Amino acid sequence: MPLSVPGVNTADVGLIGLEVMGKNLALNMADHGYKVAVYNRTTAKTEGFVQENPPSVFGTTGGGLVPAADLKDFVASIKAPRRIVLLVKAGTPTDATIDGLKPLLSKGDIVVDGGNAEWQDTMRRERALNEMGLLFVGSGVSGGETGARFGPSLMPGGAPEAWKHLEPIWRAIAAKVDERTGKPLDGASPGKPVSGGVACTTYIGPGGAGHYVKMVHNGIEYGDMQLICEAYHFMRECLGMSNADMSAVFTDWNSGDLDSFLVEITADILRQKDPVTGKDFVDVVLDAAGQKGTGKWTINSALDLGVAAPTMAEAVFARTMSSNKAERVAASAILKPPAKHHHDTGNTQKNWVQCVRDALYCSKICSYAQGFALMNAAGKANNWNLKLGEISMIFRGGCIIRARFLQKIFEAYQKNPSLANLLLDPYFAGVIEQNQANWRAVVARSAVDGVPVPAFASALSYFDSYRSARLPANLLQAQRDYFGAHTYERIDEPRGQFYHIDWPESGRPQLRV
Repeated sequence: MPLSVPGVNTADVGLIGLEVMGKNLALNMADHGYKVAVYNRTTAKTEGFVQENPPSVFGTTGGGLVPAADLKDFVASIKAPRRIVLLVKAGTPTDATIDGLKPLLSKGDIVVDGGNAEWQDTMRRERALNEMGLLFVGSGVSGGETGARFGPSLMPGGAPEAWKHLEPIWRAIAAKVDERTGKPLDGASPGKPVSGGVACTTYIGPGGAGHYVKMVHNGIEYGDMQLICEAYHFMRECLGMSNADMSAVFTDWNSGDLDSFLVEITADILRQKDPVTGKDFVDVVLDAAGQKGTGKWTINSALDLGVAAPTMAEAVFARTMSSNKAERVAASAILKPPAKHHHDTGNTQKNWVQCVRDALYCSKICSYAQGFALMNAAGKANNWNLKLGEISMIFRGGCIIRARFLQKIFEAYQKNPSLANLLLDPYFAGVIEQNQANWRAVVARSAVDGVPVPAFASALSYFDSYRSARLPANLLQAQRDYFGAHTYERIDEPRGQFYHIDWPESGRPQLRV
């Protein structure tokens, strides 16, 4: 059935892009009483979406969908100032959509990019639209299709004036958590949204701040996933555990400090059977991981800002290594593993499972410490005034890195908003002090058994480097001065004064300014 022309000013908000995320976010807004104008470049997709979701889907909320066949009618159907959410592919498609909207918008209208855009692109788009009197918001949206439908974590950045217009919608549709415990409030269903609790959204900052924080969220997500995979790999290869036994372990862990979305779904995955063969599902999945680039963006930014983020970097490299499947298979026939090593028989399997649990938790703390240190540095470099405690709060529900211990991060920044690194918080320092022996045991046994744990090991090295008052960079600086006259600083002179000596004669040091 062809779409009819929508009435003028009949919609509260508009959404462009009806792939999985766009559809679910539109339904979420309608669930909360909003009339949502919807448009897709392929008209048939708009027609099908509206037919699948008649007014009855939204119960008595008063919300609904207002379909449009072309951009002009779509824009005209939205009340001023227009709030238009884009959920289209990042890059050129986003720019093309914005270009199509520009001549149809009026001064004061707000365009919201909810895709995984690079934060520099967000800055560029905001400048261009501001010159036309239009407002722009770059908002991270995390939680996958279920989060988009029933409550995502939302990370908006842009002008405060733009946030003022978007805030009621974003607070309504965001995931909700218990104010005291930080535990997610679940139970939403079509037409029956969750009420109460604290919304998992807050104003992040100006310009590209929202998309930057979403980028780092994704970098942390890379680290989280790799760490969990290494725990699985250790239990499988070093302890010889079955998938069913590991599923039970992850289920148990999910009832304690490691309670998180990713641990929860790992337990589910390990008990899943393949519908084709009847084998354990995880054993028929090819060990070659894909990636969409946000992890790489995170590491590039860390390098640009001079922030150490080795665990997230190793997670990215681990995916890259996994993708070289054919080369690895060939190498496995040539490169031999270490000889079987005799381990202390006094350490039972249960002891080692506890060791893995402790290694996972300590490594997770270090990975998040790196992510928050990166956001702190970016906030200072771009004058974003990022409130890291509030950011940790919006990660507590709706998003992929949702985890119980984010409440502890929130509390750490509540106590000390200027905390330089999460490792310095008494709670996290205490956890690592108590559990680091087991962490070290897992990394050591992995090395002896030839089982790769790049994220576990890099997190441990990060901790050991950060706690070291002296590192071997003194020799490195001497090397640089020797071969390239790059200068060095001295321990007996103030910081910021640089010296050079003439090699190899090694005459008296010369102060370089």
